[in-house]
Amino acid sequence: MMRKFRRICLLVLDSAGIGAMPDAADWGDAGADTIGHILETRRVDLPNLRRIGLGNIRSLEGLPPVDRPTGAYGKCTLKSNGKDTTTGHWEMAGIILKKAFPTFPNGFPPRIIDEFVAKTAVPGVLGNIPASGTEIIKELGVEHVATGKPIVYTSADSVFQIAAHEEVIPIDRLYEICEIARDILQGEDKVGRVIARPFLGTNAADFKRTENRHDYAVPPPAGNLLPVLQEAGLDVVCIGKIASIYDSVGVTEDLTGKNNDQVIDQTIKALNADSTGLVFSNLVDFDMLYGHRRDPEGYARALEHFDDRLPEIINAMRDDDLLIMTADHGNDPTKDGSDHTREYVPLLVYGRSAAPGVNLGTRQSLSDIGQTIAENFGLKIADGESFLGSI
Repeated sequence: MMRKFRRICLLVLDSAGIGAMPDAADWGDAGADTIGHILETRRVDLPNLRRIGLGNIRSLEGLPPVDRPTGAYGKCTLKSNGKDTTTGHWEMAGIILKKAFPTFPNGFPPRIIDEFVAKTAVPGVLGNIPASGTEIIKELGVEHVATGKPIVYTSADSVFQIAAHEEVIPIDRLYEICEIARDILQGEDKVGRVIARPFLGTNAADFKRTENRHDYAVPPPAGNLLPVLQEAGLDVVCIGKIASIYDSVGVTEDLTGKNNDQVIDQTIKALNADSTGLVFSNLVDFDMLYGHRRDPEGYARALEHFDDRLPEIINAMRDDDLLIMTADHGNDPTKDGSDHTREYVPLLVYGRSAAPGVNLGTRQSLSDIGQTIAENFGLKIADGESFLGSI
């Protein structure tokens, strides 16, 4: 089989949306523009992303287009009903969700909490409200330490999050509790993810979440990109939280990356290894540290730091490697609240043997990325219009 690219690296800049979708108002996100609004707060120096074509996607403050971008550029529509991590990543793999995962804006009902307490044998729960993860541990952390009750909370996303001090509920025990919650949350209550959120510290002023977070996702439907590649004998190397998003289905190697720098380091390591197939990475800090916490300055610095390190990734690529950069949703740090925003996401494609300067336009779905990857290896997934022939 002739493959144009021996290996494709798919790099997700978690939450780096590039402007409101037409239906954004239906989600309370009218006017959302994660990258655009960050660039309006100050000059953000992104020479490497600009060179590939970021400023060519649309007019952006302080980031004019270049005459000859080194990559192809466009933006992707989020076709699924949702705006969360699971929805966006699953769509990349060809899964279109027509029904959104359930959310619990008023907290979880007694039928869930009572079963959770009974099956985990915890002494009760604290919280059970939508909340910022950093704020709720400040608010309830001291009581948690005193009582041993885990802190349960959610958000506008479909998540059941459990926060616990590592010296009160050890990591292994917290993971066990999360696995029980995952088994409970089925049917109409099948949330997208159960998330362990451990923290440390001695008082409310210095409680801080650790990097021992672990996600328990719903297993994705069969036939998506990852198992299709795996079953064809190809490598599927996942870095950061990618494996957990797909419940490890179709994953051939899972490399730990708990922050952006670790993910970049592991991506370079994977590119330096001998493999054929997909390297799939998620840069979590944009979303976790700066989007949800509504910190445009932190987000801007993180974008600049990624841009500084982007040449390291490119230098690790071989002549027949392809790099695709995108996002899974938006999380505009200039908007009220702390939730994801319903946005288009950028699409940047670069490879030394790929056609430069191609305008890929507005893609009908994030699944176009997955279909492009599948076609490159002579395969096909359920949804998506490949742009392989254009590059």
